[in-house]
Amino acid sequence: MRYLFYFSLVLSLFSCKNNSNEEIITTFPKNITIPKGMVWIPGNTFTMGAKDNDNLALPHEKPAHSVTVDGFFMDETEVTNAQFRKFIEATGYLTTAERPINWEEMKKTLPEGTPKPHDSILAPGSLVFYEEIKSVSGLNNWQQWWKWTLGANWRHPYGPNSNINGKDNYPVVHISYEDALAYCKWANRKLPSEAQWELAAMGNLKNAIYTWGDDKNKLDKKANTWQGSFPIQNAKVDGYNLLSPVKSFQPNSLGLFEMSGNVWEYTSDWYNTDYYQELFNTGITTKNPNGASTSKNPNNPYQAEKIIKGGSFLCNENYCSSFRISARMGMTEDSSSDHVGFRTIATIEMLQK
Repeated sequence: MRYLFYFSLVLSLFSCKNNSNEEIITTFPKNITIPKGMVWIPGNTFTMGAKDNDNLALPHEKPAHSVTVDGFFMDETEVTNAQFRKFIEATGYLTTAERPINWEEMKKTLPEGTPKPHDSILAPGSLVFYEEIKSVSGLNNWQQWWKWTLGANWRHPYGPNSNINGKDNYPVVHISYEDALAYCKWANRKLPSEAQWELAAMGNLKNAIYTWGDDKNKLDKKANTWQGSFPIQNAKVDGYNLLSPVKSFQPNSLGLFEMSGNVWEYTSDWYNTDYYQELFNTGITTKNPNGASTSKNPNNPYQAEKIIKGGSFLCNENYCSSFRISARMGMTEDSSSDHVGFRTIATIEMLQK
């Protein structure tokens, strides 16, 4: 998305199959203590993808298919500014949004012959939602409400004159997939697969559309999303205009906070529009799927994308409606913005090493 934004700016200025008798890990060994800030997600077999009664489901959430996932531990909240700061202080890591841009590397992901942008544009920064937008011409052109902001990064979420003072308990944003992996390596954690993420979001429910059930009318009390006319006016019925602190809304049945809304969350899976159909065609319940082997998005053929889940504070029923469990979107590995973050998982194997 980062390089895709540049490109747009230039133009305008499987995994193993499951034996039904195979044991599913539903509990963890007694010699393992639940890591601080995490909850246990019991293994289960469930229907992944769009539910039959979900009228908001999009084609890329279909067909629904059966998967089995072993149990694992997951962060109860999105990784916060305070947690990410500890990682930075320990490692000196520089996030993607803080690094100088290498045009020679960037142009490899763009159509041949794409002209080089002006040097003033090729500077560190990230995408920020343009809160001052007054009108739009349709909702198909996302450039109307996204602004490439020089100096925007996790420390300065709205540009160099902004900061995160007093926001230790807010989810860290302007984090790329690459940044999230670096944090995971330091913390001895992983990003969840899409199947793991959906199992966790579903909690103790079965075939639910939302993390709390099927009642859409509870949305404003259950998640930080957009109410009103997107992207012109947010009525703030849920109490927030943009980001909210973690634990601002009730957790799901397993104790996970903000699995719907607030910020999108990275998964480890490639975004591939053919993958669900391929799994469905096998007629077999897949165990612990790790997603497609390659990325495929006809709408973005030049760049590989990872799946993000859960929606964000910008999700509105008339726009993306991605506050649903099955909702998904692709994002390039070097992209970052002020509405994408992440949470991590730990498996039994990782904790036994």
